[in-house]
Amino acid sequence: MNIEKLSRGPLSIGVELPLDNDWSTSGQLKRQRDRRPFGVPDMTEHASLIALADKLGFRAAWVRDVPLYDPDFGDAAQVFETFTYLGYLSSLTRNILLGTAAVVLPLRQPWLVRKAAATLQTLSGDRLLLGVASGDRPVEYPLFGQDYATRGETFRSSVGILKGEADTGLQPGLRMLPANPPPPLLVAGLAQQTPEWVGKNMDGWLSYPGTPADHVSRVKLWRQVAGDKAYVSFIHLDLSEDANAPVQRHRFGIKTGRNGLIQELNAMQEAGVNHIGLHFRRNQRPLNETLMEIGQWVLPEFHRPQV
Repeated sequence: MNIEKLSRGPLSIGVELPLDNDWSTSGQLKRQRDRRPFGVPDMTEHASLIALADKLGFRAAWVRDVPLYDPDFGDAAQVFETFTYLGYLSSLTRNILLGTAAVVLPLRQPWLVRKAAATLQTLSGDRLLLGVASGDRPVEYPLFGQDYATRGETFRSSVGILKGEADTGLQPGLRMLPANPPPPLLVAGLAQQTPEWVGKNMDGWLSYPGTPADHVSRVKLWRQVAGDKAYVSFIHLDLSEDANAPVQRHRFGIKTGRNGLIQELNAMQEAGVNHIGLHFRRNQRPLNETLMEIGQWVLPEFHRPQV
């Protein structure tokens, strides 16, 4: 099962899209020259950068589901519709897992989510990790005819459809194609559910960014309700040119050199984290240079050959 690749390691490392550095000093200047609103990324190099990440051996590429750009949130994610975009990325890559972090189920017709996921799972060669969420942007719900207050109930119903639990209600002869097993389901946060429900019904947890110390208690809770299922989180990284630059913490992540990054990832592993996705929007250096340095010096510390 492809989710098991997240736990190979001891720790596996991926990337979070968009692969841009718009929140850096140079990125902000370029965004202003391009007259792009804050949070709308520069996508001009995205195809070459995802191909590079795949070639270097990053384990997974994660994309967010943001239906509408809201300037109050100031984050358009990777701009493109999630399943369409991952289908495109699957044609540019061969090995990297393709994850959603996360599809907002209450804003989508669940049978069509299941169809899209099955299609992508088939065409990508079983590389989809279907992260799902209940959503956190109230302004979107009226536009989709959904009630924000009851999104937790809608989420549970949608999960049942994704897992095939509603198929018994189909008329004789009706079936969903492609008829492959559902992809692994991971949840962002708790999606208005209890930890026990999440641990029982999900194959993995997408936990919000935090320090290694933050993850200790979260991992403990996850292990209590879900056993050894995958625990995933993210780091907003600004990788210094100085390999020995110490770790400096900022909101959701760190600025450090490659040795400090290795130190941080080792601490994440000790806390029980299975997979970390690296987010580069604060990164001051060119991303191709940063990805290549991580691929040369950091990935070999964790993505060890399987014996």
